[in-house]
Amino acid sequence: MTYDFTTIMDRSGKDALAVDAIGKHVDWAVVPTTPKEGFSKIPMWVADMNFATVPTIPQEIIKRAEHPAYGYYIPTKEYYESIIRWHEMRNDVKGLTAKDIGYENGVLGCVSSAIQAFTSPGEKILLHSPTYIGFSHVLEDTGRVAELSPLKKDENGIRRMDYEDMDERISKNHIHLAILCSPHNPCGRVWDREELERAMEVFRKNQCIVISDEIWSDILLNGHRHIPTQSISEDARGRTIAVYAPSKTFNLAGLIGSYHIIYDGYLRDRVRRQSAMSHYDSMNVLSMHALIGAYQDEGHQWVDELCEVLSDNINYAYDIIKSTFDGVEVAKPEGTYMLFLHCEEYCKRYGITIDELIQRGWDVGVAWQQGAPFHDAWGIRMNLALPHSLVIEAMDRLKKYVF
Repeated sequence: MTYDFTTIMDRSGKDALAVDAIGKHVDWAVVPTTPKEGFSKIPMWVADMNFATVPTIPQEIIKRAEHPAYGYYIPTKEYYESIIRWHEMRNDVKGLTAKDIGYENGVLGCVSSAIQAFTSPGEKILLHSPTYIGFSHVLEDTGRVAELSPLKKDENGIRRMDYEDMDERISKNHIHLAILCSPHNPCGRVWDREELERAMEVFRKNQCIVISDEIWSDILLNGHRHIPTQSISEDARGRTIAVYAPSKTFNLAGLIGSYHIIYDGYLRDRVRRQSAMSHYDSMNVLSMHALIGAYQDEGHQWVDELCEVLSDNINYAYDIIKSTFDGVEVAKPEGTYMLFLHCEEYCKRYGITIDELIQRGWDVGVAWQQGAPFHDAWGIRMNLALPHSLVIEAMDRLKKYVF
């Protein structure tokens, strides 16, 4: 490989939530406790990566930072062209223009703006469960109500959308806005074209606007391909607010910087007007240059290699769990770098609570994450975006001390 995904990077003291927050109090999250003596921290909870990013990103940031003026600025033509090229090359998107692209401080910022632009406090919004915890926070903060359509498992344990349930819930509750996570966090599904077609037909039938969170669209495992929701049909193109970011792909969350793609003029105007009302949704100049550094030829190669590494990590951990941890349900993710375990059978068989099981992991430094905030009371979410040697170490500790 051209890039280094094997070095264990020391993030301690570098403002890393995933490492430095362990054992501390955080207002908005349950944080893993400090490991017992003799065990190092293996950060597997926060959804960021323990890899050095592609070198072209710090190169672009440093080059811009060397100029000693950081005053007001405007997004450059290169910024928009970088996004357009990236989507054409990775997702075969045609016809995207700068007009369709708008900056967002974060995916959740765009979700918040869209929710406030098209619904009122107290209204229900359709989501699938398990549900990304960030969506829940946004709905709570804006006074909206989540209407959860559970993903149902097929005979192979793969979670799929229940279109009849979606249709019934939307119709019964007079829902006009839905949030689609594609690829899905925390389950790791990469929806195929038929699945998206059926979902978008439900939304079309019910005249439901769709926010499509596609921040994970570059993180694809074992050869899976992402299909942009807006590419499904002309109707989907016109009713979908799609949100992307280089932050998940290249580990740039601390720099802040996402963007929306909205083709319909009415939807675009309403979202941008709502975003502008806070006077907060403003790009950082270094964030702009980070995106330009990411969306270069080197970035394509780096992401391709990253997906190979993540596939190996996921496959290894999945095989260990399926063959060794009797009573633990897990489906192999198709995208993202998260594993989502369902431990109800295991806990009931051995007479322990899910909290006790989670604590066992924390005690030996496996800093995994509670699944309850994702609407699975027996769930555990694990981040596998770390060097393979640490994945092996984590699995060994789970085998020896936890399960």
